[in-house]
Amino acid sequence: MGQLINISEIKSLYPDEWVLLGNPKMDESKIEVISGIPLYHSKDKKEVCYIGRAKTSNFDKITLIYTGTFKPTRKITGIFNRTSKK
Repeated sequence: MGQLINISEIKSLYPDEWVLLGNPKMDESKIEVISGIPLYHSKDKKEVCYIGRAKTSNFDKITLIYTGTFKPTRKITGIFNRTSKK
């Protein structure tokens, strides 16, 4: 089993990758991950989900994080109004 690593170290070890963490420690709001044990990492999210699943059996909790930043994939260009038929 791996060692508990804080989130800043995880981000520096695995930049712009999906990381599967075992026994994650969360902040008080239960939204942000503070630390965890890296179980599997890859740039491909599906790979982490499928291959990493076998590595999760010894853990009570797991989570999946992305260490990069999300880029918007869609651009909102306007507001659409529904028209009614008369």
